[in-house]
Amino acid sequence: MYIANSGRYQGMVYRRCGTSGLKLPAVSLGLWRNFGAQGNYANMEAMVHTAFDLGITHFDLANNYGHPYNGSAEENFGRILRDMRGYRDEMCISTKAGYDMWEGPYGDRNGSRKYLIASLDQSLKRMQLDYVDIFYHHIYDPDTPAEETALALDQIVRQGKALYVGISNYNREQTAAIRQIFRELHTPFIINQPSYSMLNRWIEDDHLDEYAQENGIGLAVFSPLYQGFLTDKYLHGIPQDSRVGRGETWLGDQLDDAMRARLQKLNEIAAGRGQTLSQTALAWILHNPAVTTVLVGASRPEQITENAACIRNLDFSAEEIALIEDALRQ
Repeated sequence: MYIANSGRYQGMVYRRCGTSGLKLPAVSLGLWRNFGAQGNYANMEAMVHTAFDLGITHFDLANNYGHPYNGSAEENFGRILRDMRGYRDEMCISTKAGYDMWEGPYGDRNGSRKYLIASLDQSLKRMQLDYVDIFYHHIYDPDTPAEETALALDQIVRQGKALYVGISNYNREQTAAIRQIFRELHTPFIINQPSYSMLNRWIEDDHLDEYAQENGIGLAVFSPLYQGFLTDKYLHGIPQDSRVGRGETWLGDQLDDAMRARLQKLNEIAAGRGQTLSQTALAWILHNPAVTTVLVGASRPEQITENAACIRNLDFSAEEIALIEDALRQ
């Protein structure tokens, strides 16, 4: 772990990604939501600038991010980058391919060589980049041989279109299988991107986090706040302008009285640590030694500032861990 002590990076924590030489900030910015064609461009620009000024150097995208059409998040990020070109070498930019992207048999959900290579070429054009730092296969494809997916990612690195490769939404067994191929190819495979939070601990049950740590693979965690549950948004009800209130999440049915009581208890523990609920939820994830970085989303710059402040207290006492576990069992 490296804690910066000068300039824009002052105070940000950077962690080595697995056993690679790449360091990522403990908090990264994900551009899944609020960066599409229907968003407010000035607000998008402000969020990226705010993140960068806080030492958040890692920006995570995918080919299908953006609304109302796939790729619009990459287009907008590319526009923002035009005014930040001098800082490209201070940024780690990642994108992915794997989900449905364009019409026809070659752009649907898969891990084929044709889809992955064509998709990255499109992503680079949208972002006006020569290369990305990390290129991920976004979701495991049971219908494509792992060798084909791995060879495509290896070729992308050898062509200079990506510096490192990763996988996302792969379980432990799937990760182990493709890792073996990458080892034989000497591909710089360094990272897996799973969902993980206090309320979604599947990687612990699957032992993916243990496997990653034992085998030098970093974890970049998405949905660390469980789509807003682990914030103060739902402590006292369901705001109409929230994702649950607008019916934009499949998790709405989980927000019952028992869940709200659980969140209230977690909020009390966070207050005792001098943090907001979201800050404690992020710090709790970063307490897992297998995790390199948490990917936070945002709809306004202030949320990024609040979430990035989680790094001020990443330590937990045994008593705090016990209290959290007790709250989660309620």
